[in-house]
Amino acid sequence: MNPIVIYWFTFLILLAIVLYLDRKHNLLRDASNAIKKPYSFSRVQLAWWMIIILSAFITIIISNNAIPTFRESTLILLGISSATTISGRLTDLSDQKDNTLTRHQDDESDGIIIDIISDQNGASIHRLQTVLFNIVFGIWMIVTVLKNLPASSDINAIIPDISENNLVLIGLSSATYVALKIPENKATQNKDSQPEVVNDESKMDDSAKG
Repeated sequence: MNPIVIYWFTFLILLAIVLYLDRKHNLLRDASNAIKKPYSFSRVQLAWWMIIILSAFITIIISNNAIPTFRESTLILLGISSATTISGRLTDLSDQKDNTLTRHQDDESDGIIIDIISDQNGASIHRLQTVLFNIVFGIWMIVTVLKNLPASSDINAIIPDISENNLVLIGLSSATYVALKIPENKATQNKDSQPEVVNDESKMDDSAKG
C-alpha cells in the first residue's frame, strides 16, 4: 500500500479516537465546572503533536517493517508539549483549591479556536502566536514526512529534524503561555477585591447648598 495513504489513514483514525474521547470524556477540555467545558490549549497542543508524530511512526513501521529511532529534536518537541500540559494542569489544580478565585475556565466554551487563544481578558496575542507557531511547524512536519516517505531509504530520516533555533522558538512560545497562565486568575481576583469607589451624593448636595 502507498505509504502516503497509510499515513493519512492512520492520521484520521488517531484524530477520530481523540475526538471521540473528547466527546465522551472531555479529553481536550479544561478542568471546569461549566456544562460545556472550554478547550484547553495545552491539551490540544499535546494531541496535535501526538497525532502528527505517531501517524508517521506507525506508517514507517507498516511500510518498512522496522521501528525508526526518534531524533533528539522530536523527543524535545514532545517534551515541550508534555511539560506545557503538566504545568497547565498543576496551575488549574492550584486555582481550583482557592475558593476566592473567579476562573475563566468555568465559563462556557466558545469553540475550540476562541477557547485556546483566550485568557481571563478574552483573546490574547501571546496565546495566538503560540497557536500559530504550532500550526505552522505542524503543517511543515506533515508535508516533510509525506515528501520523505516514498523517497527516503533511511527510516530514521523520514521524520524531519527540527533545528535548535526553531525548538527554542517553540519552547519560548510555550513558556510564555505557562508564565502568563499561572497568575491570570489571580489577576482577576486582585481586580475584584479592589474597593469600589462610591460617590456620596448627600455630601455633594450639602456642599452645593453651602
